[in-house]
Amino acid sequence: MKASVIVFPGSNCDRDAAVVLKSVMGHAPAMVWHGDSELPKSDLIVLPGGFSYGDYLRSGAMAAHSPVMREVVSRARAGTPVLGICNGFQVLTEAGLLPGVLMRNATLRFICKDVLLKVERNDTGFARHYQEGEVVRFPVANKDGSYFADDATLDRLEGENRVAFRYCDASGAVTADANTNGSCRNIAGIYNKTGTVLGLMPHPERLADAALSGTDGTKMFASLVEAIH
Repeated sequence: MKASVIVFPGSNCDRDAAVVLKSVMGHAPAMVWHGDSELPKSDLIVLPGGFSYGDYLRSGAMAAHSPVMREVVSRARAGTPVLGICNGFQVLTEAGLLPGVLMRNATLRFICKDVLLKVERNDTGFARHYQEGEVVRFPVANKDGSYFADDATLDRLEGENRVAFRYCDASGAVTADANTNGSCRNIAGIYNKTGTVLGLMPHPERLADAALSGTDGTKMFASLVEAIH
């Protein structure tokens, strides 16, 4: 399996993604600079968290037009799995690979803490090591993490079973109190129509080692390795 992690100016979780990918693949992924116009052969592309271009203009808006993104979009549309985490999710929406936008948190403050998520489906390459309805713990670290889409888009996402994770409480209940940033319908992550592109605001790569107090994130990367092999 060959994986590529795209590095933007302002990325700060690219190395975290590389570390967990190396641990599950047995070798390091390619680290691809945003200004490159070519992308190596990749079975998986990761757009990491951080603050690409300092979040100037809109979060992810400038990164979505980086030279390498033309190839990322082309590969994604051809079926290559793409995982966008936090800022990577923002880039995916700005690049038109996923619907909706990520807006300022309802608190208007930067939020950095662990949150609980309900796994909405486990029939994709990203989630086969989870159980449907399972509650997992990932950290969030964002100021523009509130997922928004119009009602028609939200209804379509629901009808096509494209919601990947929702903010929930310890029992798995999807409640307003558990909705950390005010996202529409508690949505923390969504898929494209084919389930090969996932945008997710919380950070699975930050809880993928027992030394970091949790391994819930490891299952996502192990799922991808198993699915791609």
